[in-house]
Amino acid sequence: MHLAACIFPTEYAIGPVELATALEERGFESLWVAEHSHIPVDRASPWPGGPDMPQMYYDTMDPFVWLAAAATATVGLKVGTGICLVVERDPIHTAKQVASLDVLSGGRFLFGVGAGWNKEEMANHGTDPSRRFGLLRERVEAMQAIWAADGAEYHGDQVDFAPIHQNPKPVQSPHPPVHVGGVFPGGLERAVRYGDGWIPIAGRGDDGFDPATVVAQRDEACERAGRDPAELELSIYYAPPERAAVEAMAEAGIDRALFGLPSAGADVVLSLLDDFTEAAKGL
Repeated sequence: MHLAACIFPTEYAIGPVELATALEERGFESLWVAEHSHIPVDRASPWPGGPDMPQMYYDTMDPFVWLAAAATATVGLKVGTGICLVVERDPIHTAKQVASLDVLSGGRFLFGVGAGWNKEEMANHGTDPSRRFGLLRERVEAMQAIWAADGAEYHGDQVDFAPIHQNPKPVQSPHPPVHVGGVFPGGLERAVRYGDGWIPIAGRGDDGFDPATVVAQRDEACERAGRDPAELELSIYYAPPERAAVEAMAEAGIDRALFGLPSAGADVVLSLLDDFTEAAKGL
């Protein structure tokens, strides 16, 4: 099982170079960052994590700029969006950003995507919240087409463009792996349809978190769709860091544990990284 870390990149958090270097030194596989373009003043959408949304949601930097710094400071560490709010982005422009980062990193980019929960935020980008899941699929499919071939075109209900030329192409063929975030069952269904991985959040959803159940859900959904379950990676977002929980995830067949880091300074974050490393020692 791969060890990974996820963080909200802010001005007051540990910087990308220092964090990426520390992760690589400790044997972590990847670093993931969240995205929010803005938070509307008159937000009515409830934060899924509880009554009080943390300040880091308001202060998050651009993920692609931040990850570029992390990637150029490391050799083997993978970098990923966890998650990129595709429904708030132009797919042609985002396809170029993804490909560019994959080239700059030497093929180390992991593309975590999702539709998000903040309806007012997505509406400010011109997205109808009631249609966001269909839009997410079409934009991902459109980007996959752009990465895979020159002269790509896409014709959907919400995304439509004639053949285009776009370079560079990603280093990874046919494209960087697309990991779809979201709780069961909707998030898994979307991942099976057009993703290379599924990112459920530990403790989110009706049934809480049990790694064996998550693996069984993935396997059953893939079998119904005629897909090999091994083709759909399982990455647990905000994975529980306790030793027993880490052991349970590894034994169940979880592919990647993403440990959540606070948007804090190096003294706090590096100490937590040492704790995470110790919890996974020998697994």
